[in-house]
Amino acid sequence: MPSDEDIPIDIYYNKLLDWLIDRRHCNLKWQENASSIREKINFAMQDMPPNKEITTLLSGTYINYFHCKQIIELLKECGEGSTNFFGQYSSKRMKDWQDIVQLYTHESVYLAESANMLIRNVNFEIPALKRQIGKCQQIQRDCSRKINECTTNSAYFMDKYKTICKQIGIKGINVRKELLEQVNELPGIFGSITEKLKEISDALNFYRAFVKFITQSEFVVVENICSMIHFLMVYGNVTVYQWKTGEVPSKVVDSLKSVDMDEMIKLSEGSITQEDNQEEIDWGFEFNAENLEVGGEDIDWEACEVLDSSVAAITVEEDGQDNPIGGVASGNEALNVLENTSTRNIFIDELYEIQSFLEQRVIEMSSDADMITIFQFQLAPEIVQNQTKEWLLLQLSRVTSILSEMTSLKMQNLYLIQNSPRYVDRIADSLIQKLTTSENLMKQINILEERSQKAETLQAETEPKLEVIIRKTKELQKQIEKEISVRYKDRRVNIMGEINVI
Repeated sequence: MPSDEDIPIDIYYNKLLDWLIDRRHCNLKWQENASSIREKINFAMQDMPPNKEITTLLSGTYINYFHCKQIIELLKECGEGSTNFFGQYSSKRMKDWQDIVQLYTHESVYLAESANMLIRNVNFEIPALKRQIGKCQQIQRDCSRKINECTTNSAYFMDKYKTICKQIGIKGINVRKELLEQVNELPGIFGSITEKLKEISDALNFYRAFVKFITQSEFVVVENICSMIHFLMVYGNVTVYQWKTGEVPSKVVDSLKSVDMDEMIKLSEGSITQEDNQEEIDWGFEFNAENLEVGGEDIDWEACEVLDSSVAAITVEEDGQDNPIGGVASGNEALNVLENTSTRNIFIDELYEIQSFLEQRVIEMSSDADMITIFQFQLAPEIVQNQTKEWLLLQLSRVTSILSEMTSLKMQNLYLIQNSPRYVDRIADSLIQKLTTSENLMKQINILEERSQKAETLQAETEPKLEVIIRKTKELQKQIEKEISVRYKDRRVNIMGEINVI
């Protein structure tokens, strides 16, 4: 049967100090003596020789009894250990540290203080450093995620900005000014479109002949079929008055030009640009520049979405006004056919009409015709019989091209800009807000990168501190186990608990 000397003494680290006091190894009021010893240590620390080993010994932890004993040995190596005739140290430094060691050994103050230090390191100091490192790592992960989000969404808003600018045909340097200047392009665009109409004159004649042949009705007047397209082919983009009356007006009174484009362009010189509209935007998360906290919810990017190409759905109603005086074009009649909303819509509807007819004919010619259909078209006019599928596709592409140009997003914007100054402000605000959102997101990326770098630096500074305190705590554990073992005839002592997994 093993003797008591062979049985190890197991002490849970958190109960170590209570265990020492209960067994009368230490005094319950040890802290009072420890406080006076601590004052002497602080005083002695101010008069230390420049020694690398001493500096290393004292760095990164709280000085305890075992450090003091090592300091005495190092001072001896530095020549501070000489004694006088009575065996006393002649060096004041040695005397100070010798007195500190003696005070520590009185009533085993050193053992109580060391146990208390061990418990504090395991319960507070080491976990605090670990939490700080974990917090730094979490901040870096959060910043990395938010940087990716900001980068993605900044690119998204910039792409939207560039796409819409391209669709409406502006560079995007001074949005409002460029939008207003575009109105000056309308006469040239309308002139180009009326020239292109000549290319589909054969398609119009083919459509009229086809309808006349199919209907075989005396009530069908072919001249009324797509009459607006035919009128523009012949006369060009003239006034609505001429389209209605068939006469060239003797005078044009431009009374509906209530928006002075030149004046608006002049005013826009100092208006909204890429650098303007820098209002604060709620990003959905909070940045605190004074610390490393990153809070808030994930960014709600949909909240940043503003008016886009759908603004082209806005319509402007024009006031109708009949011609009050014969020969004088005024009001709506003073506008050109393609400038006036109602006549322009008639023109676009007729283009859709011809487009649909040509598409249907292409489908019919792509399928096998029955004998009745073949016989029926033998009696058709030559212009109806002789058209091939390839010719139809060519005419269809020309009509579609004109139609696309008339109904493009750029043209819709030009119509609205010409008639509505408020629309100019709305679309300019919409575009600039997209650009501003993109730029502000890029600024947040810089803030996040800086915060991540601070967290990384703090982590790099904390990790060595953690390694030092863990190492010295392990050393202190072994020193305490040895001191207790001596008091129990060298029985093995084990300090148990979380200290063994730090």
